[in-house]
Amino acid sequence: MLPLPAFADNYIWMLHDAQDAVVVDPGDAAPVIEALRRTGLRLQAILVTHHHADHTGGVRELREATGAVVHGPAHESVPEPVARMAQGDAATVLNGLRFEVFDVPGHTSGHIAYYCPAVPGAAGATGPVEAASPVLFCGDTLFSGGCGRLFEGTPAQMQASLDTLAALPGDTLVCCAHEYTLSNLRFAQAVEPGHQALLHYLSECESLRAQGRPTLPSRLATERNINPFLRTREAAVAQAACGFDASVDPGDAVQVLAALRQWKNEFR
Repeated sequence: MLPLPAFADNYIWMLHDAQDAVVVDPGDAAPVIEALRRTGLRLQAILVTHHHADHTGGVRELREATGAVVHGPAHESVPEPVARMAQGDAATVLNGLRFEVFDVPGHTSGHIAYYCPAVPGAAGATGPVEAASPVLFCGDTLFSGGCGRLFEGTPAQMQASLDTLAALPGDTLVCCAHEYTLSNLRFAQAVEPGHQALLHYLSECESLRAQGRPTLPSRLATERNINPFLRTREAAVAQAACGFDASVDPGDAVQVLAALRQWKNEFR
């Protein structure tokens, strides 16, 4: 599984079986075409999580060049033809890998995510290669240390979407679409300044970036431990949100998330 850098901070995820490949959210065709040339792989399928141009801009060119089948959200405008996917559907790719589809609105109104419980040979940035790992392609819903901006959805939708993803197994590899980790973790420090697991993870990620390596994928267990947007029911996070906005009910996870998201929007 390869993160192909694109634009300033995007990753286009490429999953392959040594012959065929699948890519996720190809906002730019060029990095994919170069990777296919370099590896000799054939592009079989494209998975799209949402309609933003930095996730769909290369879809048409790649489909025309390779004949790849495109899977995308049922309720958003993405380049046709596309196999429309929604909660309860599944995209089967490569040698029978079945990616379940979750509706995860919030960043956009029709955002979806793809989850496979066992992908052979997948490995995290700081973890060893395993026989198989659960893999989550979550687009811009969940980031390492953060979550997406609420461009079209509501805080209640985002809270529900994050709850859905947080319920997946802890060893799930979180393959999000942007290298936002360090800035997200600096915000997380402001929310929970004394959180030792967060400080340790920040140090690991700073070391990876200093070596020019991606911080992704992360592990869902790590995110549940350090990501404030997955910790809206933790007392320390709720109290920090109240410090930003005194009107927040600390017992209401949706209000806490809304305050955190606004705080992050303004955070420098």
